[in-house]
Amino acid sequence: MEKKKNLSFKQFMNKESTAGVVFSLPFIIGFLAFMIVPMGISLYYSFCDYNILSPATFTGLKNFIKMFTDDEVFYKTIGVTFYFALVSVPLRLVFALIVALILQKTTRATGFYRAAYYLPSIIGGSVAVAILWRRMFATDGVINKLLGAIGIQTSFAWLGNTKTAIWVLIILAVWQFGSSMLIFLSSLKQIPGSLYEAARVDGANKVSQFFKITLPLLTPTIFFNLVMQMINGFLAFTQCFIITEGRPMNSTLFYTVYMYQQSFRFTNTGYGAALAWVMLAIIGLITLFLFATKRFWVYTEGV
Repeated sequence: MEKKKNLSFKQFMNKESTAGVVFSLPFIIGFLAFMIVPMGISLYYSFCDYNILSPATFTGLKNFIKMFTDDEVFYKTIGVTFYFALVSVPLRLVFALIVALILQKTTRATGFYRAAYYLPSIIGGSVAVAILWRRMFATDGVINKLLGAIGIQTSFAWLGNTKTAIWVLIILAVWQFGSSMLIFLSSLKQIPGSLYEAARVDGANKVSQFFKITLPLLTPTIFFNLVMQMINGFLAFTQCFIITEGRPMNSTLFYTVYMYQQSFRFTNTGYGAALAWVMLAIIGLITLFLFATKRFWVYTEGV
C-alpha cells in the first residue's frame, strides 16, 4: 500500500513537472530565439568584416583594435554617454524621491497626481514626445516664446549649441522619473510609523527624521533604482536619434546611436557588433562597481 502511494506521488510530480515545462516553453523558445542565438551571432560578427550585403569574413581582433586605436568618435561617444548617464540618473532619482515624499500623504487627488507624474515614464521614450521636445527647444519653439513672454527676448538655438544641446536631452530624461517615483513611494509606505513617533518624542524635527530614519531605510530602494536607471541611461537611444542625431559636432552622440550608425547607415555591421559587446562590458563593470560599493552605504539591517 505504501509503495502504491509513493508511486502515485511520483506520477503526480511527473505530471506537475511536465506541465511546468510545457507552460514555460513559450518563454524558453522566445529567450533562445530572440536573446541567446542573436547574442551568439553578434559575438561571431564582432570578429568579422561584415556589411550585411556580403558574407562575413573572419578578421580576429581587427574591429576591437581599430576601435581602441583608430576611432576618435568612439571615445567621444563614451564621454558623452557617461556625462549623460552620470548627470541625468542622479537628478532623476532626486526628483523622484521629492515627488514621492510629497505624494506620501493620501488625499482625494493623490491617485490623479500619481498617475499624472507616472505618465511621462510611459510616453517619454516615444518618438512623438521626442519630436515634440525638439520643436519645444527650436529657435521659434515654446521655450524661447515663454522666455519672451517674461521679457527675455531670445532666439537662442538650444539644439545648435554644443553646451546646451546635451542638457535638452538630460532634461527630457529627468522628466521621465515616474517609475522610480512609484518605487520610492511604495518603499516609503513600508517604513514603520512607530519610528517617526519615537523620533518626535525625542525632539527630532522633520529634517532629522528624514536623514536619520527615512534616507537610511530607503537606501536599498535607492540602490535598486540607481542600478536600473544607470543601465537605462547607458542604453538611451531615442532622445539622441530623434532630437539631435548627435549634432552639433557629435556633442550629443550617444554610444547606442553611434553603434546604430556604424551597423546600418555605414553598413559596418561587424564593427557595430564589436561596439555592442564593448558596451555590454562597460555596463557589466559599472554594475559590478555599484554592487561592490553597496556594503558601504546601503542599510541592510533586518533585511
